[in-house]
Formats: sequence, C-alpha cells, structure tokens
Amino acid sequence: MAFSKFLLSALAGSASAAKLYVATYNNGTTEPALGGVTTLEFTPGLAEGAGSLKTLGTNQECGSAPTWLDTSLGAGKVVCVDEGFATPNASFNILGAVPEGLKAQKKQDTIQGPVHTKFYNNNTVVALAHFAAPGPEQLTSHVHQAVQDPTGKYLVFPDLGADLVRVYCICPQTGKLTVHKSLESTPGYGPRHVVFWSPGHQNTNSTTTYMFVIHELSNKIVSYRVGYLEAGGLTFEPVHEVTTYGDRDIPAGAKAAEIAVTPDNAFIIASNRNATIDQVANPNPTNETKIDSDTLATYKPSPDGKLSFVQLKLSGGKFPRHFSLNKDGSLIAVANQLDMAVDIYARDLATGMIGDKVAGAFGLPGPVTNVVWGEE
Repeated sequence: MAFSKFLLSALAGSASAAKLYVATYNNGTTEPALGGVTTLEFTPGLAEGAGSLKTLGTNQECGSAPTWLDTSLGAGKVVCVDEGFATPNASFNILGAVPEGLKAQKKQDTIQGPVHTKFYNNNTVVALAHFAAPGPEQLTSHVHQAVQDPTGKYLVFPDLGADLVRVYCICPQTGKLTVHKSLESTPGYGPRHVVFWSPGHQNTNSTTTYMFVIHELSNKIVSYRVGYLEAGGLTFEPVHEVTTYGDRDIPAGAKAAEIAVTPDNAFIIASNRNATIDQVANPNPTNETKIDSDTLATYKPSPDGKLSFVQLKLSGGKFPRHFSLNKDGSLIAVANQLDMAVDIYARDLATGMIGDKVAGAFGLPGPVTNVVWGEE
C-alpha cells in the first residue's frame, strides 16, 4: 500500500510516545488462572508501518477475566473489572500507573459478570453493567453497557437479552437511580452498546440529541431522536437503520460489537466480529502466512440523524471486540480478541477513512477484550 498523506499527518500529530492499556482473559493454559492488563508504549515512526509497540509490563491483579478498562478518573488511574469466570465473585479494581506498567490500589468484590463502568455525579458513584447467563444470550437479561446521556440526568443500559434499552433517572444528591420507561428494540435485534450524538457540535444550530444503538444479533445500527419529558423520562423516535456492513450483505454468524463517536464528532465507527471477509498480513513479521480478518465500519451522521456509509476496513485480525481512538482521533487501536493482538491504524480526520497500519502487538498474554489510550 502506498504511503498516505494522512498517515504522515497522524504520526506528526502523535510525535511523542503514548501508553496504551490492554485487558486480556486468561489464556487457559496457565495456573493460577489469571488474566492481565498489559501496558504498551506506542512510539510513532515516519514511514508506513514504522511505529512500534513496546511492552512495559503486565499486571495480573484484576482476576481471571479482565473485560473492561476505564481511564476517566485521570491521575494515572485505570479501572479494571473482572468478570469472575474462575472465582465465586467478580471484582472492581483500581490500578495506578507506575514506570513498569500498573500496580493495584483498590479492589472490591461484585456480583458475577461486570462488563462496563460509568462514573457519574462528579465521579462519586459508578454504575456497573453486569451479565451472567450460562445459556443462549436471550434466555435472560444480558445488560452490556452503562451510558450517561448528554444532560447528565439519565443512565441507559442496553439489554441484549431483553431487547430493551433500560432508562434510569439519576438523583443528583444521592446518585440513586429511578426507573423510567425503556426503549423497546425490534425483537431479536439484541442491543449491545449505544452512543449519544448531537449535530450541535458540528457548528450547526441544532440542539437535537440522537442515540445510535448497535445490535449484536441483527448487526444493525438504529438511530433514534431523543426527547425529554417534563415529568421525567426519555422518548425515542426511530429515524434510520443501517447494517454494520455498509454496502455488503451481512455475513452468516456476524456479531456486531463496539460503537463510538470520533473525538471531532464527525463520524461513527462500529466493529464487526465472527464473520471474516478477507485476509491480512500476519502480525508476526517472521510468519508469512496471512490471517483472516473481521472489519470496522465508518459512517457519517447528518443533522437529521441518518447515517451515510463511508468505509468497511479490515480490522487486522479476528473478533475485534473493542477499539479506541486517541485524543485527536488520528489513530485507532483495535483489540482483535482471538488473535491476542492489538493493531493501530491511522485515520484521515477530514474523510473519516481508516488507512495504513502504523504498529501492532502480537502474542499478548491471552484473548484481548479491551484497549484504551493512556492519554491524560
């Protein structure tokens, strides 16, 4: 692939080294059965693929199944939740940055299956989304995320098992939650994650808020216009629906995963798992055998809440459960779970296109569940 102008721009915008934190499950072969949170140091290069990811250390104090990382507390703190696969309880952990990686600061046992955190009320309260079901996903409630709305007054919880997005009002004094009417998704869609978005951040006069819901089972993104009731509660008016594969048919077995708004508020990115469509170079430079790859889809939201397809990009490996963007959005780090690898790509901020691979880390301690940038 030819060296691209926007790759040079991305690297110029990230000229200094940056840390990334990567959560991995236990690999099933080591005892005790501990997962890890690995600290990587990304150093950009000045040519295609010339960047590097160096391992600084791996912390194993977050249990057997670290699944979600949260850096929103700042001050070098990384929150890690353990799903608790190999223990009677799961756990909520705070790790602190040290030169060799991370060190445990606090630990609190929780019920099984936490997969997401959201701090609110000035970081005095945290909501944990839990799921724990031994059978098929829709035999029981399967809450996968906690998200605060733009007003800060509500929390929503997409529930894949119940085909609902559950809505709660936050008490500003106590942080306690009051239930309100849920959004009912199309039966069988399986809402997994949501993001809120407003075109007001695009230099328009619109104050309208939209919610984009990505569905794991139908591989659809549905946009809703959000309304606020005087008596409390939210309303959701369906606006638009697209697949997570753009102009391609949805492959059999596909499972949509993550959705995010880019830092400039200009694009929506989603990840697709379990349905590879092509191959990419092996992350191990000494191995010439190509590997299968899933995809990332990019869309351009318009002020009316509709989504226009921009690109379907190979993720660099299988099962991209999670991805994250650096502070200015010029780089995207992808957690390819089943390849135990993280891949970093450049992004064109003007077009939204994901371009050349900048760096990668392979042979991580186990299946990768989450990757976040350590930028303050």
